[in-house]
Amino acid sequence: MAFSTYTPALYPNLRQQTFTCRQLVTMPFNGLLRIERGAVRAVTWSEQGTAMTLGYWGVGDVLGQSLSGVQPYQIECKTHVEVSYIPQNLCYQSLDEIFRHFQETQAFFCIVRSESLRDRLVQLLAWLGQKFGREVAQGILIDLRLTHQEISEAIGITRITVTRLMCRLEQEGIIDRTRPQYIVLTSRL
Repeated sequence: MAFSTYTPALYPNLRQQTFTCRQLVTMPFNGLLRIERGAVRAVTWSEQGTAMTLGYWGVGDVLGQSLSGVQPYQIECKTHVEVSYIPQNLCYQSLDEIFRHFQETQAFFCIVRSESLRDRLVQLLAWLGQKFGREVAQGILIDLRLTHQEISEAIGITRITVTRLMCRLEQEGIIDRTRPQYIVLTSRL
C-alpha cells in the first residue's frame, strides 16, 4: 500500500480522525474526506436492500457523498484508517485528487460492465492489485481482506459465482489463495 502524501502546507488545520477495521467512517455534512492511511470501500444499497460497492479508496484519495450524489452512502474501513476532513471551502485545493476520483470511478464502472463474469473478476483483481497490492515472491499480494460477498457486491454477481470463479482462477494458476482471505495475483495474469 502507498504511504501518505498528506502535506500540512496544502491542508492547514484539517481535523483528522482514525477508525478501526470494519468501522464506519463518520461523513461530514459538506466537504470531503481524504484518506491519509489505510483503505475503505464506499457502499450503497438498492431498493431491494442489496449492497452495491461504489469503489475502493486508499491513501491520497478523496471521497464523500458530495462527489457521488448517491443515497444512502456509507464508507466502511477495510483496514485501520486515518482520514482528514476537508471543509467545502477548501475543496478547491483537492482538484487533482477529485479528478483522480472520477477517473478511478470510471475505471471501476468499466470493470463492472464487462460482459464476461470471469473477465469482470479478473479485471477487478488486477485493479485492486494495482491500487492496493504489494510484491511478494509469488506475485502481487492484494493487501486487503476481501470476502467473496464483498467481491460479489463490487462486481454485481452472486457470492456463489465468485466462489466458483475464484476456484477456477486458482486452478488456472492466475491467483494463489494459500492464506485465507488473501489473494495473490501470479505473474500469469
